[in-house]
Amino acid sequence: MSDNPNSPKREFPLQRTRNIGICAHIDAGKTTLTERVLFYTGMIHRIGEVHDGQATTDWMEQEQERGITITSAAVTCAWNQIQSEGLFKTYEGVEHRVNIIDTPGHVDFTAEVERSLRVLDGAVVVFCGVAGVQPQSETVWRQADKYSVPRIVFVNKMDRVGADFANVVNDIEEKLGANAAPVLIPIGAEESLSGQIDVINKKAIVYSDSDVLGSTYEVRELDEQEAAVAESAYAALIEKLIDADDEIGTLFLEEKEIGPAEIKLALRRATIANKIVPVCGGSAFKNKGVQATLDAVIDYLPSPLDIPAAEGQRSRNEDQKVEVITDDNAKFCSLAFKLWSDKFVGKLVFFRVYSGTVSKGDQVYNPRTGRKERVGRLIQIQADEHKDIETCYAGDIAAIVGIKNITTGDTLCSNSEDVLLEPPSFPEPVISMSVEPKTTADQEKMAVALQRLGEEDPTFVVKTDEETGQTIISGMGELHLEVIQDRMKREFGVITNAGKPQIAYRESITEEADGEGLLKKQTGGRGQYGHVILKIFPNDRGEGLTTENKVVGGVIPKEYINACMAGIREAMISGIIAGYQVVDVHVDLLDGSSHDVDSNEQAFKMAAIFAMKDAFKKAKCQLLEPIMEVECTTPDEFQGDIMGDLNRRRGRIGEIGSRNNVSIIKAEVPLAELFGYSTDIRTLSSGRASYSMEPSQFEPVPTSIVEELIEQRGGSALAYA
Repeated sequence: MSDNPNSPKREFPLQRTRNIGICAHIDAGKTTLTERVLFYTGMIHRIGEVHDGQATTDWMEQEQERGITITSAAVTCAWNQIQSEGLFKTYEGVEHRVNIIDTPGHVDFTAEVERSLRVLDGAVVVFCGVAGVQPQSETVWRQADKYSVPRIVFVNKMDRVGADFANVVNDIEEKLGANAAPVLIPIGAEESLSGQIDVINKKAIVYSDSDVLGSTYEVRELDEQEAAVAESAYAALIEKLIDADDEIGTLFLEEKEIGPAEIKLALRRATIANKIVPVCGGSAFKNKGVQATLDAVIDYLPSPLDIPAAEGQRSRNEDQKVEVITDDNAKFCSLAFKLWSDKFVGKLVFFRVYSGTVSKGDQVYNPRTGRKERVGRLIQIQADEHKDIETCYAGDIAAIVGIKNITTGDTLCSNSEDVLLEPPSFPEPVISMSVEPKTTADQEKMAVALQRLGEEDPTFVVKTDEETGQTIISGMGELHLEVIQDRMKREFGVITNAGKPQIAYRESITEEADGEGLLKKQTGGRGQYGHVILKIFPNDRGEGLTTENKVVGGVIPKEYINACMAGIREAMISGIIAGYQVVDVHVDLLDGSSHDVDSNEQAFKMAAIFAMKDAFKKAKCQLLEPIMEVECTTPDEFQGDIMGDLNRRRGRIGEIGSRNNVSIIKAEVPLAELFGYSTDIRTLSSGRASYSMEPSQFEPVPTSIVEELIEQRGGSALAYA
């Protein structure tokens, strides 16, 4: 790394750049918070509301109509910590660039969160002050853990009836296992919410009621009650910092003074190291607490220089690891994390630059395809507005126009570099349906639309059913597929008829079994000969397919081993019960034979497929179905009705909690039983209950239902028996 990693041409040095995501459970207030952030940073001059369909980052028609975020939107703004009497601020008067990605909260669009967290340096996780930690916020937290993303928490909706800051902090510690440290504690709650206690500076930040936009606030001394809360939180914070940070620990042992400057720097180090999570509370909708939370973003979340260098590998040698250091002067290396079809500019490739710079007109290299492509345009994204820029620097997030052969997760780098960065991983689709265009003339248009949408969304899969010839689309839930259909109609002018949603079942084995496959076609001239003997074993749930080559003595020549493995993988695509994908199988390749003239790769691939099918017949196959983790929130009087309904849906009731006359029911329910549940739960509770769900695991299908499914698919009941 060079002494100065900053190019002299960049507007904001790396030290003053923050790449953050705002993420949470649906309806916790992410987009509302983002809207306030944009207003207070001067990016917009009027606050738009989600419920009015006016939010800046909810720019898609579907988002405005439904009042939810569907696609992650990127915006860039600048924040300057304003001098306030009595408050110490680490970066007072120094302007910082903040790149924000507002992510969806609905489980159907979890891929958007996954790919955003893969390229961000920090995150603001929003929790509802009433509901606390909800299922999708747990998923988001796990995703952030996976990529070691430092976080701060904003406890929102503290103006709502039933809001309890201490409860939420307790929830975060118990359910998420996080080391939560309140630094901005709300003053009052519900109607009496007036501001925040700044724990580190031991001051009160009170927002003016006369200023509806929340731009004016005053800093005052704490009253007796507030001082007691601040002292308790301050002592707890110091205790956590002594454990987490050596420098503070040393100062404490040496009995030296620990001032706000030392505390803030120590808390920054502990946050970046994922040892402590600072917690702020307020109400985005009521414009209370957003500016102080923005200060906390600058204070505690990392710049691109503060996080470990990205790790990649050589495309030609997977074992050779490469560090990609954040430096404008290094070779260019970036990760394409999202594709989007824009009706005005064509295909937009969203990317994060990890090192080096790229300018308009440069050539970039894609190690996956081995192709070089020219950068036509570089665009800084402001939700749905595009601003052309000349150069992108290390740590920047922007979009490229002009690159054709690319998929989500591809690395783009300089011609002389050969690096593959780890792509984001995505969950498998859980629900499918057939689609066909209303008119035959639209068949081609539909194919183009589905291809484009499949490129954009890695959790959306399109395939053709070999038996029926139908086009099958698969996704993460009913809403996901509904939005896809709506986009086809609006963006591509294709109206489709949809079949009943189908569940993405899986097949697996319960016993070990031997399998033998022989392909022998010898009728004069060059024939086909392949002979494979293997053994299959059940794997633990979620392990997928694992293989081991145990062939000795060259009975299967070395050059045909890869073909055998390809045959094994292909055989897993379709099981023998009802033709669903087979999962969680270990295969030992044991034996076989070859022919000097007639053996070839294709013959051994086919022989391996035959051997796998032979083994499946003996291995007592079973059908697996996706199970969803459902959380219902309902007034107490409807608890019995909702639990009875979940039982009827083959649900297993787990935890039942209660909070402020509201029951929280957790259950595991098969996805097959949840179609149309949103309507049913509203009917049962007179519209007062809500629910959320997320994929949990696959479990065996009850025998009574299996036969019906086999019949529908035209599979083999004998295979199951």
